Amino acid sequence: MVINRRTAIIGVATFAAVKTAEGVAPDKVETQMNSPTERVLGIGGLFFRSREPQKLAQWYQLHLGIDPVPTDYSHQAWQQAGGPTAFSPFPMDTNYFGSRQQAWMVNFRVRSLDAMVAQLRKSNIEVKVDSEKYPNGRFARLHDPEGNPIELWEPASPS
Repeated sequence: MVINRRTAIIGVATFAAVKTAEGVAPDKVETQMNSPTERVLGIGGLFFRSREPQKLAQWYQLHLGIDPVPTDYSHQAWQQAGGPTAFSPFPMDTNYFGSRQQAWMVNFRVRSLDAMVAQLRKSNIEVKVDSEKYPNGRFARLHDPEGNPIELWEPASPS
């Protein structure tokens, strides 16, 4: 099975629509009974190795607006806007993350893909915008200074 951004993100949207639909099909009742009562609320952090962690944290703050982890409890951590999050393990042999076989890729939701791309390009950061408009939105790709892949996603406006 090939997993691509349409499969991953549309899957999240489909799941959300199913959860809000009225009534439950009989074959779904057993699945729900086996599901945990408590669920996680979202991603509380993304942790990964870096050759120069402070320098890379500054790059993310400067170019993507992600505040670094506070050094004490009197400061707040970066707050993200609510919205869908795709959580999808990929096969080990995927090339979805790029030509380098990366172990991870982060996808950030953005309000305006065009504005974010312009901002990044103004800082001489190479960004490749996917020319296709998907039912769930638009996408672009870039890499941080250590070569880690980043995907930007502007969700489609609700119809």
